[in-house]
Amino acid sequence: MSVNSQTQNQNQSVTSTVEKKQAPNAFVRWMRLLFKSKTGTFGFIIVLAVILVAIFAKFLAPYDPNMINPAAMLKPPVWVEGGSAEHILGTDNLGRDMLSRIIYGSQISLLVGLSAVALAGVIGVFVGLVAGYYGGFVDNVLMRLVDSFLAIPTILFALVILSIFGPSVTTLIVVLGITNWVQYARLVRGEVLSIKEREFVKAAKSIGVRDNKIILKHLLPNVISPFIVISTLSVATTIILEASLSFLGLGIQPPTISWGGILSDGRDYIATSWWLATFPGLAITITVLAIIFLGDWLRDVLDPRSTN
Repeated sequence: MSVNSQTQNQNQSVTSTVEKKQAPNAFVRWMRLLFKSKTGTFGFIIVLAVILVAIFAKFLAPYDPNMINPAAMLKPPVWVEGGSAEHILGTDNLGRDMLSRIIYGSQISLLVGLSAVALAGVIGVFVGLVAGYYGGFVDNVLMRLVDSFLAIPTILFALVILSIFGPSVTTLIVVLGITNWVQYARLVRGEVLSIKEREFVKAAKSIGVRDNKIILKHLLPNVISPFIVISTLSVATTIILEASLSFLGLGIQPPTISWGGILSDGRDYIATSWWLATFPGLAITITVLAIIFLGDWLRDVLDPRSTN
């Protein structure tokens, strides 16, 4: 008994040592692959910076973003003639600090982007798994539902729903979630149609494994990689949709701050005070490009045909 227990302890120690080595090695491998790609590195750094800015906005913003200062109305950026060192990116038509508003605007843009994509992903993955696995009548019904959603322009559908229920952060997240799930459903369904014909799925069916266990333990893990890629790219699209709806006045409402709302406020002054629309536009553009670059890198890394 003592020999057996000693052997078991040795095996456990060896196993734990191997697991500890594998985790850092996996992390190092991912970092190496990331820094091999210039666009991937740029995307990762910018996305990480935006996330940190959103988290620590309270500490980074020099002023209250909604503080009105009539004495500092429409002050240009500090490097422009007439600019003030107190307001690096200038002020808006109410004297509010532009840098502070852009910093706080990152919170809503990320919140809406990530939440809407998470909601759309849950719906789309569920529909895709069920349709692809069961096929037949279930597949036909669910795919016709997908086709009906594809026939409706996303922005038009969002405008109709928001005009009926009224604009708010929660409503916007739900609307963007239920209008973007179809791409996940189509992707997951296509993957499942291929995976369910493989030997390990047929073997699980032959020994009587329940359908829900096959879906969760065999099919779902195999569709995670393409799901992560498309989700990353969808965050960029959702941020643009949120900014577009806020620009039209049906998205985030004051006093809540979003980049689209700041852009909308500055459109009436673009001829005389260019910074009001330029800086939120740059924030949206750079963030979206960074997310796209990061998504492209993820697609290359997670592609099973990749030689990395």
